Amino acid sequence: MVSKNEAKSELDEGTSAESWVVSAGRDRRPGSPLNVPPVLASNFVLGDSRAYSRDDGTPGWDALEEIVGGLEGGHAVAFASGMAAIAAVFDQLPTGSVVAIPDDCYQGAASLAQAGQSRGRWTVQRLAVTDTARWLEMSAIADLIWLESPTNPLLTVADLDVICAAPRKAGSIVAVDNTFATPLNQRPLALGADLSIQSVTKLIGGHSDLLGGVVTARTANLHAALRMTRELGGATPGSMETFLAARGARTLAIRLERAQSNAKTLAERLERHPMVTQTRYPGLPSHPTHEAARRQLKGFGTIISFDVRGDAATANAVCAAMKLIQHATSLGAVESTIERRAAISGQEHLPPTLLRLSVGIEGVEDLWADLDRALRSHSNRQE
Repeated sequence: MVSKNEAKSELDEGTSAESWVVSAGRDRRPGSPLNVPPVLASNFVLGDSRAYSRDDGTPGWDALEEIVGGLEGGHAVAFASGMAAIAAVFDQLPTGSVVAIPDDCYQGAASLAQAGQSRGRWTVQRLAVTDTARWLEMSAIADLIWLESPTNPLLTVADLDVICAAPRKAGSIVAVDNTFATPLNQRPLALGADLSIQSVTKLIGGHSDLLGGVVTARTANLHAALRMTRELGGATPGSMETFLAARGARTLAIRLERAQSNAKTLAERLERHPMVTQTRYPGLPSHPTHEAARRQLKGFGTIISFDVRGDAATANAVCAAMKLIQHATSLGAVESTIERRAAISGQEHLPPTLLRLSVGIEGVEDLWADLDRALRSHSNRQE
């Protein structure tokens, strides 16, 4: 396993992502455990490179950072949660900054941006994801360009290749929340972004058993700044969480392949279902940003959003009627989950009947049977 301070660019040297995610983050010295074990220690015997875990990390942190950093093509820093990772990015901004964020994005990021504005730390501009011309204008003004693609939960795909490569204000940061795509489908740093953010709670961990986040920086300076933010703020990951995240990452490629195949099949069928008024999935030709998705993404992801015919009560009843698909929040795990997003605080602006479906690795025909039965069991409400 390489030093935690080395740049991670092995993918550019020819290692496939599918092989890297399995082989990276291991101690190859003879006699070492094949999997880096969780180190349940806050401090270390003095005389080597580690003294205190909050400052120097643990071997488990290093392993996860090596895996994700190599996938993203940069220098990775692990955090206690996806929100801690997002907060660390915003913490790089000086007072009086201008922040540009999408009108459709993860509610946690939007709430953090709004909270900072209310305290006078920065001003926020909300931009339509598809208004590329406006994003290019803001690149010359904003101190932080915060992008998310595909977005949560409307799954809109931004013109990342254009926006990330655009001329920008000196000293500004372009950051991309890459959680939905994962680095197997999209590498923002290669497009010109400065930072790529992963909630490893989601697809990288993949088993609904941990909280974690990783920010990968394109430059050593930003990497050092993020490490200092983690050290001073204390948003450090747990040893068991990083162990579980690294273990989950080993199967990311195969889980993603299966779940994406399931999602494509389900999206195509939902689009034709009489109880569904609109289906949002970047792999559908009818999706508003399908061409951008085809141009930029290697795969279309594991999340589908669709609107149920009827009202909020109908949508709630459909969720509650699921037997195989879990009625639960979060996403990106081996099990499929579904929820009505407008029921979440801060998401009331969304269509009241929009359901977000995170597709797992179950048998696709079993998933479809569950969806179809739940939808049809409430069709009488519309007759």
